[in-house]
Amino acid sequence: MMTSKLSKYAVLTGLIVLSMVIKCQSQPLWDLANQKKDLLRISTLFTAQNVRDHLSDEEGLNKAIAWCKNTGVTHVFIETFRSNYTAERNVLERAKARFKIEGFDVSGCVTTTIVGKKSTGWNLISCYTNKGTQKKLREIFEYTASIFDEIMIDDFLFTDCECDECKAARGGQSWSDYRCDLMIGMSRERILAPARAVNPNVEIIIKYPQWYDDFHNRGYEVVRQTADYEKIWVGTETRDYDNPRWGGKVQYEAYYIMRWLGEIGGDKTGGGWFDPYGTTEDTYVEQARQTVLADAKEMLLFCYGSLQDDTGPANVEKLRAEIPDLFELAELVRNKPIKGVIAPKPPNSDAHDEQYVFDFVGMLGLPLVPTARIDAGAKAAFFSVHALKDPIFADKLGKMLQANKPVLITDGLAKRMPGLDLDNKNLTVLKVGGEPRNLLKLTREQLKPIRDKLLAPFGLTFDAPNKVALYMIGEHSLIVENFNDETIDATIEFTKPVAARKTLVLPGEGQVNLSSAGRTLSLKKLAPRTLAAIEYE
Repeated sequence: MMTSKLSKYAVLTGLIVLSMVIKCQSQPLWDLANQKKDLLRISTLFTAQNVRDHLSDEEGLNKAIAWCKNTGVTHVFIETFRSNYTAERNVLERAKARFKIEGFDVSGCVTTTIVGKKSTGWNLISCYTNKGTQKKLREIFEYTASIFDEIMIDDFLFTDCECDECKAARGGQSWSDYRCDLMIGMSRERILAPARAVNPNVEIIIKYPQWYDDFHNRGYEVVRQTADYEKIWVGTETRDYDNPRWGGKVQYEAYYIMRWLGEIGGDKTGGGWFDPYGTTEDTYVEQARQTVLADAKEMLLFCYGSLQDDTGPANVEKLRAEIPDLFELAELVRNKPIKGVIAPKPPNSDAHDEQYVFDFVGMLGLPLVPTARIDAGAKAAFFSVHALKDPIFADKLGKMLQANKPVLITDGLAKRMPGLDLDNKNLTVLKVGGEPRNLLKLTREQLKPIRDKLLAPFGLTFDAPNKVALYMIGEHSLIVENFNDETIDATIEFTKPVAARKTLVLPGEGQVNLSSAGRTLSLKKLAPRTLAAIEYE
């Protein structure tokens, strides 16, 4: 009898040990992600509805934990409120404790949709002039701060309301000025102060949307809000350009906005956040690449529930295969300065009919340096109508042209500067025609003289089709990414002989034939949707 019990015990012990071994062997991505999380963390969000539907019982928790580990996720955000639904405290606290026991970093989240009185605009958005909405907002953050020490605010902390209350409160201000002042007040008085009163250790992150050209029009004021919050995050969702619902965004936008806000936020800048909506596997992982290329410290996969359905599972499988190489990409770019053509968007500047023009110019093979400041000391520059926000822009432009620095301006900007000498040899006018997307139609032959002039100060030229991006990282690194669905050839010509080598290709199965001879670096048969990193000396 004793022998039988011992045998059963041994078998049970053996099964437990075997299960642990199998579990460890089946989670190499989790192990790698933990080793690399100080370089680049991978996170996901459980919306308040995901908490209810997926984290309220042991089976759901087990599935969620396994999925996260198999995806390399080491940081989870657990949301308390979204769209007039508040997750139950006992479910939130149990999920938080379980994830911590399993070795995850755990933070909270709030999405400020349907908070109180509805806006006269988008029906998910609220009227923050309304006292009832303000009271509800305060209660949400007091509740969340009582559970979590770090809270992310998803990118709905804005308003587009024009109700009678708002009109009366606005007075003689413009809508953009009123909304920015209003939402600054909401942050300080209804979010930050009450949350800190409940939990003095709480840190709150404001996540900005990807639609940077409309921030100020809806109440996002990136200078004052970035100063007020402990951290900022960035929406790097770009999706598939031809998608009928979500399309019209090019991949480079994720890079531009992450770098632009990264300059504004400095050490406060955390990660980039992207989703599976309107994406194919290629465009989904390109969001990740652009986020990492822009030196994000973390990338968040929104959201657990959505990644279980529709395009989500295929997207995640593609991403899982690429994650080890994304860690290598993060190593290549971390804290290295970027070189190239400055592309300034002063905060709160109006785009007029040149919305998101920077994203499309980046697709033309010009290595842009996204910035909020106009620096006349830069080696080369691209200016759009946004530059007019700077009250001394005309003087700065004049100094650059006088110093023989190449400058590219949009035709929209040229029209707004009637005294500008368009025959200046250092000035090139880019024909946007109020439709930035038309820039994607420029041919290789049309692009060559523009690139030649703008890249001359950097001692190189770049010859490639449209929709091939060039990034200049640090002193001796270049990255070329082919966003086309066809194989392409590209050539980089230096002013002096160089020796070059490939350091990374994404995806791993992507192909490119790299050769260097004298001053010429050739990339032959660069595969579709493929990134190649090159080191030269």
